[in-house]
Amino acid sequence: MFSAYLPMFLMLGIAAMVALSVFGLTTVLGPKNMTPEKAIPYESGSETTGARHLRLSVKFYLTAILFVVFDIEAVFLYPWASLFEELGWFGFVEMTLFLIVLGVTLVYAWKKGALEWET
Repeated sequence: MFSAYLPMFLMLGIAAMVALSVFGLTTVLGPKNMTPEKAIPYESGSETTGARHLRLSVKFYLTAILFVVFDIEAVFLYPWASLFEELGWFGFVEMTLFLIVLGVTLVYAWKKGALEWET
């Protein structure tokens, strides 16, 4: 039974070793002296203006949450489209209900003004 999972654990171990070795190499080989120039935040090659830590509008977070919701929709649609024939009517009805729920969510967000940037 363990032999079925051996390739997965082997790949996981190799990926962890590569990630840790790259992290270790950057800390060992990277520059360590901090200069005042390096301490200045970089802003598109120009000097920073205004406060360094500005508060973001709630609209940014709302847009990000809506993006994640509809991105997850795309993640669920791809396997469904790949297995459409094998799932039959049950899969079709289930995905239709899922899309209806997401459509209602989109209409609700639209009516609440979540998709309008200027308020």
